[in-house]
Amino acid sequence: MRKLYSLAWLLATPLAMAYLLWRSIRQPAYRAHWTERFGWHPRRAGSQSLIWLHAVSVGETRAAQPLVKALAAKYPQAHLLITCMTPTGRETARELFAKPLGERFHQAYLPYDQAGAQRHFLKAWRPQVGLLMETELWPNLMAAATEANVPVALVSARLSQKSLERGLRQRALIVPAAQQLSCVLAQSEGDASRIAQLGRPVDAITGNLKFDNSPDAALLDRGRGWRARIGRQVVLAASTRDGEEALLLEVWRRRFDRVGPAAAQSSTQTQSPLLVIVPRHPQRFDTVVRETEVTGLRVARRAALDDPQFDASSIDVLIGDSMGEMDAWYALAEVTLMGGSWLPFGSQNLIEPCAVGCPVLLGPSTFNFADAAAGAIAAGAAVQCQMIDVAIDSALALLRNEPKRSGMAKAGAAFAAEHRGATQRTMAALESILSVVGQADQLRQDRRTP
Repeated sequence: MRKLYSLAWLLATPLAMAYLLWRSIRQPAYRAHWTERFGWHPRRAGSQSLIWLHAVSVGETRAAQPLVKALAAKYPQAHLLITCMTPTGRETARELFAKPLGERFHQAYLPYDQAGAQRHFLKAWRPQVGLLMETELWPNLMAAATEANVPVALVSARLSQKSLERGLRQRALIVPAAQQLSCVLAQSEGDASRIAQLGRPVDAITGNLKFDNSPDAALLDRGRGWRARIGRQVVLAASTRDGEEALLLEVWRRRFDRVGPAAAQSSTQTQSPLLVIVPRHPQRFDTVVRETEVTGLRVARRAALDDPQFDASSIDVLIGDSMGEMDAWYALAEVTLMGGSWLPFGSQNLIEPCAVGCPVLLGPSTFNFADAAAGAIAAGAAVQCQMIDVAIDSALALLRNEPKRSGMAKAGAAFAAEHRGATQRTMAALESILSVVGQADQLRQDRRTP
């Protein structure tokens, strides 16, 4: 079955190239590092031990931050390779890890799952161990790692019911790949139960690494500064996905009767809450600005906050077209409408606003954060709404109810703090397979000692 799978990948290579070109129209970074995507990596210089961690995109890369920090501290001689699949994930890795790790930091794209590409990748980098974040499991990658004697662990693993059903339909490919994992560490009991149905019981339940990412103090100060300057209450639509902004903007326009120039000049309208939209993907920033403008709502972009002459009372919507500032946006807002949950995307990371102390309103789709969503709702940190118009009405009601808002904020911070510790549990559970890194470092040290 894997031979047929490999043949399919080989035949799909022209399509993969066309896809990269198509994506590069909106995001030119997709034109860079093409050779890496097909397994052509220069052979790594030096003999230092190497820990390889794969995080597919931005969310997984940020989730890996406390684990990378712990690995770097425990193995000070080891180098770390961070692979991803998207330009934004690659840029995030560079921003987070290049400076603290210095020459120990390496990054690359993980190749597409062609058998030869994965073998070339492992031969070029020669890692002692591989760590896959959350849900990444590729048949040819696992076969190549087994062939190269590289132990691979799945950490902070999660598996939704939808993903399980898809995996079971591809049982002949997925089950052998899962069984080749040296270690599986699940986020929750539910994830562990679903993963076990793929033929590989988990080794430990260690929790969600995303809880261990503490809010950035400098960004929180930036957001509070924005709040003082704006001088209006703020509803934040965070990490929105394609199609969600249109739904949100239509309801928001109706709620504040934003129709025609007379409404725009109304003195009562300038006191309405400010809607801030931060799209999930940077290639959609310009699109969201255009979608907002055609509604008749007055719009500004993130750069306006750096303009001393900017008057927040003159706009209805602010587009947060920036990367790496989510903690600042959460500190600015009184309430967050969680993106990815209003259409069937499974929600984006609701743990972040909880940790900052920003009340969260969720839509019906939360399968990517099912346990965290259920926990936040039970803790009183979040409320789930089935329709976007109900959510906006709930957000506006919260703006008028400071005691309720304050209670949700405190509940969110407590909920996030209660679930920390996944990094420590993960490091303990990985001790046996990471021992090869320590042994390699000790052997190298012994050779240098007279």
